Amino acid sequence: MQTIQFQLRGEEDFIPLMSLLKATNIVYSGAEAGEVIQQGMVTRNGMVETRKRAKIHSGETVCFGGYEIIVL
Repeated sequence: MQTIQFQLRGEEDFIPLMSLLKATNIVYSGAEAGEVIQQGMVTRNGMVETRKRAKIHSGETVCFGGYEIIVL
């Protein structure tokens, strides 16, 4: 599994899950991000996450398609 570290911007407390997948270039579009999330293919801290706009905070880990994203 490939690990990606994603740094939130200084003024941000969170990033929506769909935006995180797009920002890390794991998916090509918002539509693709929404689809893989709805299909239950994304985990957040080890649990399946199906909410497209789930607020991902610093310290959380998101996994999808052989990638592990650690949010800093």
